[in-house]
Amino acid sequence: EMIITKAGRRMFPTFQVKVFGMDPVADYVLLMDFIPVDDKRYRYAFHSSAWLVAGKADPAMPGRIHVHPDSPARGATWMKQIVSFDKLKLTNNLLDDNGHIILNSMHRYQPRFHVVFVDPRVGSEERADQNFKSFVFEETRFTAVTAYQNHRITQLKIASNPFAK
Repeated sequence: EMIITKAGRRMFPTFQVKVFGMDPVADYVLLMDFIPVDDKRYRYAFHSSAWLVAGKADPAMPGRIHVHPDSPARGATWMKQIVSFDKLKLTNNLLDDNGHIILNSMHRYQPRFHVVFVDPRVGSEERADQNFKSFVFEETRFTAVTAYQNHRITQLKIASNPFAK
C-alpha cells in the first residue's frame, strides 16, 4: 500500500536503484512512471485481511513521468552511488500542477524505471526510440490508498519510516 494525498505524498519505501554498465562519459536521464497493473478497482476486506476486486477501474489518470532531479548526468555519476527517487510524490489531485504522479485510490500500480541515453549527435532525435532501456521490478507493485487499509502495513511502515509519527 502506498499513501496518496491531494498535496502529494512521498513514496515509502523510496524507490532506489544501483545502476551499472553505463558509458562513464556519456549523459543519461533517469526517470520513472507508473502504469496500472490491471483494469480493476479494489477494496480491502478487513475480516479476511485481503484485497478483493470491487469492480472495473476508474478512468486512467493522465500519464506522467518523474525525471530524476540530477538528470542529465554522466554515467560515472549515476554508477558511483545508489540513485534515490526520494523527491517523487504521489497524488490523487487531477488538477495537480506540481508535477506529481497522479494515481487513482484503490487501484494497483507498477512503477517503471527508465534509463535514457542522451545522444549528442545531430539528428539523434530520429533514433530516440532506441536510446532507452526500461526496467520493471514486480516487487515494487502497490495499491494506492488515501489511508492504510491493512493494519500490519501501518505498523511496518511506522516501524521502518524515520519520518512516521
